[in-house]
Amino acid sequence: MLFHSSIQKDLARSFGATVVVLATIVMTIILIRTLGQATKGSVNPSEVMLVMGLTVIGHLTTILTLSLFIAVVSTLSRMYADSEMVIWFSSGRGLTSFTRPLLRFAWPIFLAIGLLALFVWPWSNKQIQDLRDRFEQRNDIERVAPGQFQESAGGKRVFFIDKDSPSNQTGRHVFVSSLDGMIETVTTAQKGQIELHQGERFLSLQQGQQMLRNHQTGDVRITAFNDYQLLIDPTLKIAATDIQSRMVSTLGLIQAPSPVNLGELSWRLGLPFAAFNLMIVGLAVASVNPRVGKSYHLAVALFCFVGYYNMVNVGQNWIASERTSLTAFMLGLHGSAFCLAFVWLLFRHFNLSWKNMFTLPKTRRTEGGT
Repeated sequence: MLFHSSIQKDLARSFGATVVVLATIVMTIILIRTLGQATKGSVNPSEVMLVMGLTVIGHLTTILTLSLFIAVVSTLSRMYADSEMVIWFSSGRGLTSFTRPLLRFAWPIFLAIGLLALFVWPWSNKQIQDLRDRFEQRNDIERVAPGQFQESAGGKRVFFIDKDSPSNQTGRHVFVSSLDGMIETVTTAQKGQIELHQGERFLSLQQGQQMLRNHQTGDVRITAFNDYQLLIDPTLKIAATDIQSRMVSTLGLIQAPSPVNLGELSWRLGLPFAAFNLMIVGLAVASVNPRVGKSYHLAVALFCFVGYYNMVNVGQNWIASERTSLTAFMLGLHGSAFCLAFVWLLFRHFNLSWKNMFTLPKTRRTEGGT
């Protein structure tokens, strides 16, 4: 009981601290990216925090996997450095005996990774895309934010209204720029408001002027007006985006086994297997060697994680392009990774090395000759 509880307490502290650090880094990166998307008009500025939260939830699988891997490597490396491993080895505990407390600690994390990958990941992607589509499908006036230039839903108009505008239905110092073929139109007005005429929405502008420029001929025409009605196209619709596989539920991927869907399914199913295999790799790679520095084994562990995780993504593309099948890839990557990690762990458990295996027969022959 002391053996199990001491290891699990250390793992819990290390895992919690790592999750907090990685989540903070990911949230900062995603916040910067989301703010950039909001500036470009892809995301509603008032929904930046919501989009960021959904994106972070979707990336929790990677955060939890990497946190568990780092927690295993750092905890066991510290135990090596503090000679705790020597005490456990002297009491009859081999390296393979650490797998049981590790599994008791990690199985809820494996379950959480599986649930997040199979159910939460497509849900969060669908919610983010719905928010973006809803913002894109708003009419031109509703998209305008006072004090900043904003592109219309169709990408053919640019609007600007003063910050002192009283409401979304009226605006002061209105600027509208549009491009229709080779004709560029720039309209400015002191005041504008939305009006309905026979079920169609118009932007009624007062006291302004309009400049028309023909980019082909170079002709320019400027017209002043007291009242001008600008039709807001009611038939403008954003083309529906194709339903991407990452937004499809896991059951939907199984029911429609296209190559792209199978590639996405391999990515979702592979995350729990990757977390399990990386835990075994962390147990095998964790050690301390004063000659190579304290961070050497952590760097090797991170290299293993990056290589394994990239192979999961590469396999998704291979299955989508029909270069391999789902079953062959899952067995080839995750099965090979498990076998390699298990053999590596056995080598560490019995303190074997390839160098000793090759030099052992020579030593015996020398002793027999003498």
